[in-house]
Amino acid sequence: MQQMYPYGRANPRRQDHMYMLSDQGGKPYVVNLARVVRQNNTFRTALWTGDHLQLTIMSIKPGDDIGLEIHPDDDQMIGVEDGTAIVQMGPHKDKLTFRAEVSSGYAIFVPAGTWHNIINTGRRPLKVFSVYAPPHHPFGTIHETKADAEADEHKY
Repeated sequence: MQQMYPYGRANPRRQDHMYMLSDQGGKPYVVNLARVVRQNNTFRTALWTGDHLQLTIMSIKPGDDIGLEIHPDDDQMIGVEDGTAIVQMGPHKDKLTFRAEVSSGYAIFVPAGTWHNIINTGRRPLKVFSVYAPPHHPFGTIHETKADAEADEHKY
């Protein structure tokens, strides 16, 4: 069993520790974000959900994407931790006028009301984290696969 330390912090003296990948929101939390994003193998896991902010982590299979979406009232920041991708954004789902190539270390800012998609162009899973303000997914959300996420979309 993984031993957790105060406020969800894993033992900093150990380099081989694994973080518990469940929603730690509502309380103070410290995490090695790079490590936990790379460790994640689910399509989407809410790692921290507060009243005004949410952090999710995602693993996108080679050739797959997050799915074309829009958040009418939520700004979003997506960080690329590992892999390569194409980002598309635009004012309409059939008019994605913005396109950029991204890789490890890039940050993607999506204004509320902007259609967007991220397509994994690499040979290994694309590892990203996403920050929503306000939260977009219910506390504790875990989608093992993209199909699970799509099936849940009608619920929120």
